[in-house]
Amino acid sequence: RSLKSQVGVVLQSAGIDGSLTVTETVGLYAGFYRRRRPVADVIAEVALEECAGRRVVMLSGGQRRRLDLALALAASPQVLFLDEPTTGLDPAARRRTWDVVAGLRREGVAVLLTSHYLDEVQRLADRVVVLHRGRVVAEGPPDRLGGRAEPASRITFRNTSSEELPPGPWLRLEAADTAVVLATEDPTEAMHALTSWAVDRGIELEGLELHRPSLEDRYLELTEEARER
Repeated sequence: RSLKSQVGVVLQSAGIDGSLTVTETVGLYAGFYRRRRPVADVIAEVALEECAGRRVVMLSGGQRRRLDLALALAASPQVLFLDEPTTGLDPAARRRTWDVVAGLRREGVAVLLTSHYLDEVQRLADRVVVLHRGRVVAEGPPDRLGGRAEPASRITFRNTSSEELPPGPWLRLEAADTAVVLATEDPTEAMHALTSWAVDRGIELEGLELHRPSLEDRYLELTEEARER
């Protein structure tokens, strides 16, 4: 009983009595715990104030998802399990949920998040575990996942001039026509060297872009590597 009172859970789907209002539902769940938060505070934290008196059956899918989170927060949990917590949320509600989770982390709550939204994982997680077909293929901080401390960034642009690109902190990759693709471990130094060279010679680097590998890029690499084993 002591352990359960410190745990909050947001399941991927949950059965809630649709005839109760939001306030009644949060109050019901909060009543299961000795250590509980004020119902109004919990409802405000997930931005459901305008729905407080509305019956659950009348809520939209996104509002239901926010209610699921409210029920997990009603007991001031020390450990919070979140299973796809932002599924069905609009962008504003999704960012609000991220803010709530980040606030809980700052308060010392341990959060275990399961998500297919890798931008969400990169934003919220201190440590990531990648599962592929039930097997762990990598784990670690998001920016060092799979032992890659400084993954190669790519610089792309179109060079329509006849000037040869100078040596720099990059590896030039194969590209078609006037397209140039450079791989670098030091994107700041590489961009400085490249743009300084172009400005000195009055060269326009059309479509200049810097792409830093995201957690999604690394995830795709890791799962592809796992498939090949």
